[in-house]
Order: sequence, then structure tokens, then C-alpha cells
Amino acid sequence: MSNFSYFMKANKKVKENVFHPVTASLCDANGKPLDWEFRHITSKENDEIREDCTKEIPVTGKPNLYRPHVDGSKYTKELLIKSIVTPDLYNVELQNSYGVKKPDDLLMAMVDDPGEYNALVAFVQNLQGFNTSFNDLVDEAKN
Repeated sequence: MSNFSYFMKANKKVKENVFHPVTASLCDANGKPLDWEFRHITSKENDEIREDCTKEIPVTGKPNLYRPHVDGSKYTKELLIKSIVTPDLYNVELQNSYGVKKPDDLLMAMVDDPGEYNALVAFVQNLQGFNTSFNDLVDEAKN
């Protein structure tokens, strides 16, 4: 029989931030790619991102009938922006150095190689648990 107290918030594990290099074009003084800091987002934050990226589109041949459509590209960018802690994509000085005014434009300017961008997307999706099955989580907890 399980103990109800295990479900209390005080017993919930805190997910630590993760550091990972993103692009080979941003390096330290020794030529080593800079680590970016990432955080786990909550399910509520994910729902807010999805809602912001969803629009109603008309159903062909059915007047006054609409269906939701998620803009996948916008969703991915917003997920990345919410996950990245460092560098601060909202920093005006950093935006000005790249000649952009928005966090998504800054991200695209900093990670301008399509292969690196796709690797970043895969990393963040994995970090957020989108590529992990429940069985994988159970196996990890057992170890």
C-alpha cells in the first residue's frame, strides 16, 4: 500500500537546470563552444505556449465551422525561448548587438546554422520529456 504523504509537494523532486553547448560559432577565449543554460518548463507553461500558437481556421465547405491549428514552427521557437535561461534572449543589449528586436529573431541570429538549430530543437524536446516514454522514466527511477 502506498503512502499518501509521498505525493505531497515537499517530496517532489526539483528539476535542475542543464548546461549544453548549442553552436560552434560562439566560443570562449580557448575556442570551446559556450554552454547555454536550459530549464524545464511546466505543463502549464507548455499549454500557454500551445494556446498562443493555435489559431482557428475555417473548415472547407462548412460555413461557420472552424478547427484549431497549431503553428508548429512558432510553437518550437516559443518552446526554445521559454527553455533557454542563458543567454538572456530578452536582453536589449544582446538583441542590439545582432540588430534584432525580438527574442525569436535573436535566437535565429545566434543559431544561424540549420543543423545546429535542429540539434537544439531535438535537445530541448528531449529535455522537456517529449521524446521519453513513461517506461523510460520508470527504468531511470529504478537505477
